[in-house]
Amino acid sequence: MITEKTYLIPTTVNEAIEIAKSNLGSFKYLAGGTDVMVNRFQGNEKSTCLIDITKLEELKGVAVDDEYLRIGALEILEELKFKKEIVEEFPMLIEAALSVGAPLLRKTATIGGNVLCENRCLFYNQSEWWRESAGYCLKCDGDICIATQGKKACFSELVSDTAPALIAMDAKIEIADADGTKIVKLEDIYTGDGVTPCNIPEAAILVAIRLPLNRGFKTSFNKLRERESLDFTSLTCAVATDKNGKLKIALSGVDPKAVVVEATVTDDKVDLIRKAVKGARAIDNDMYSRKYRREMISVYLNRSFEKLKI
Repeated sequence: MITEKTYLIPTTVNEAIEIAKSNLGSFKYLAGGTDVMVNRFQGNEKSTCLIDITKLEELKGVAVDDEYLRIGALEILEELKFKKEIVEEFPMLIEAALSVGAPLLRKTATIGGNVLCENRCLFYNQSEWWRESAGYCLKCDGDICIATQGKKACFSELVSDTAPALIAMDAKIEIADADGTKIVKLEDIYTGDGVTPCNIPEAAILVAIRLPLNRGFKTSFNKLRERESLDFTSLTCAVATDKNGKLKIALSGVDPKAVVVEATVTDDKVDLIRKAVKGARAIDNDMYSRKYRREMISVYLNRSFEKLKI
């Protein structure tokens, strides 16, 4: 049986949304393609309609917008280090962006795509014949989580590296859909459900990321992975403090959503570490063990507190 496939290139956000609405359940937005195309190659993504959004000018550019720095969702990860506004106030975002994948991938991958990258699991992100042999899991139409043997929850992990850095600095995002554009806190889009990790409407488009200016952020960023030049994260830890004494911790790689702890610089650090570790529902679905990754949360947070002198 031959299935017809469609590749469309809209030139406005509204046009892209209308196309998406006409193909609900069978489309995928495509920008850098470093996540979508790999998943298609593995058979984890089988949409018959690809909507190429790289021509959407509304999703490009870095500019000051009132009290925020607005970063278009199509900005390339490798290019962020050349943006003066980001270098001066948000260097942790550059550090996070440059930790993603390999150099060649970063020259194509977008910041919006990284924020919305699909959750990953050792038992899911394999070739189709491997998954068929091992058994299909909850994330690919099976009836059991292979990692936990449970039938109720998927614990595939959020592996975005830019998301924790952005969340720690109180980032918001602009989301456009048929009803208009709304602005929400970045951490609020992650559901904690590995099967459906984001709660934005299917046809909606992430337009931009907004970072608050003049907060005087001091930051610390750490990432755990087997090979520094390539692998997805096993734990990303971002910590930020501001001039008013606010402290915010954000983790990825150890839970289906971002683990977030908000506090002040005077709060008990042992208690903050305990909250972060408790919030991380890591399971053994990664090359590193659950026990080791949870231990590294404490290591990274202690390093961050020492670096930030708090």
